[in-house]
Amino acid sequence: MNPPKKGPVRTAKGVFDAWEKRTELVKLQTNAESAANDAKTIRLKALRLEKEKQDAIEAAANPPPPTPAKKRAPKRIVAG
Repeated sequence: MNPPKKGPVRTAKGVFDAWEKRTELVKLQTNAESAANDAKTIRLKALRLEKEKQDAIEAAANPPPPTPAKKRAPKRIVAG
């Protein structure tokens, strides 16, 4: 005679329930990762905007020196 099996009985409902449980766990994990990624994106965007603001203030306070006008080279006529 066979010894009794350990674990859940393999029925259609048991397999479906196990699949449903795994699917729910994956959804929860992806939602948590998405929320963490969104929070990181928001934080980095705030840092970038603050840096751009600081750079704009610094650029307004210290404008770059004017560049000297470049002299145009005379056109050369080539006899052909």
